[in-house]
Amino acid sequence: MKYTQLGRTGLKVSRLVLGTMNFGPQTDEADSHAIMDAALDAGINFFDTANVYGWGENKGRTESIIGNWFAKNPEHRDKVVLATKVYGNMAADGDAWPNHDKLSALNIRRAVDASLKRLRTDHIDVYQFHHVDRRTPFEEIWQAVDVLVQQGKILYVGSSNFPGYKIAQANEIAARRGGTIGLVSEQCLYNLAERRAEMEVIPAAQDYGLGVIPWSPLHGGLLGGVIKKEVEGGRRAGGRAADSLANTSLRAQVQAYEDLLDKHGVEPGEAALAWLLTRPGVTGPIVGPRTAEQLASALRAVELELSEELLTGLDEIFPGPGPSPEAFAW
Repeated sequence: MKYTQLGRTGLKVSRLVLGTMNFGPQTDEADSHAIMDAALDAGINFFDTANVYGWGENKGRTESIIGNWFAKNPEHRDKVVLATKVYGNMAADGDAWPNHDKLSALNIRRAVDASLKRLRTDHIDVYQFHHVDRRTPFEEIWQAVDVLVQQGKILYVGSSNFPGYKIAQANEIAARRGGTIGLVSEQCLYNLAERRAEMEVIPAAQDYGLGVIPWSPLHGGLLGGVIKKEVEGGRRAGGRAADSLANTSLRAQVQAYEDLLDKHGVEPGEAALAWLLTRPGVTGPIVGPRTAEQLASALRAVELELSEELLTGLDEIFPGPGPSPEAFAW
């Protein structure tokens, strides 16, 4: 496994991040534990989750699965950089009691304690804001964070799904207040088929020293060889991939993508991950394996070297938006 610093911090993390969103809803606890064992054995030390994972009536279930894994193997906790998130409504029926969601100081305090209990640990390494809270000022958020850092409950703070201007706003306010390092990472939607983050989010992250952690690196399976799987195995795409393939122009792009990779003898899913690892500012993409085989495929991407010819071809098929402001102005 290869490692890098998380943004401007001294924290060393693996170039792949183990995403756990499937643990519980699609992967049972025993298989989830086996995947975490395999990931750690392979050198992946960065595990990502969120308090709402498990979804519906099972919100928090994913954190509990991870916590049970730590309880079985206490030595694993010191090897893992553990990241979770706060923002979502934790009520099973979706009808939150006031102050039981978003980023008020009250909810942050409550949510941290609940996550620590489920995760069966005394601290969270990277505590991430899952979304922008337009009604809570960053002065209040940073005050709550300062208390939690002083208490030893969290070490670093990251954002997720933040626009560039909110990254800037958050860190400028943190700098004015002093005593806090501010945001150190941004988890955003970013992949070959969805490159809008290159306009504002990634430049802001780079300027403020945040590590970029792309989620959905295969764009819901669209970049994982979905057309080839349809042809060879009769397995039809579902979810986001199926919706995307209904667009004839996008389907043509995906077909060209698969044809290009077939020409170079590279697996589509591995190429999509390897491409992200070449992108400026990217710490590592989140991979969310449902099986040990999917994890093995992701691990191969870390060692995959993409030729300049292939990188040029990928840019031609999925061109980025270009730099800001030139992408939308003169």
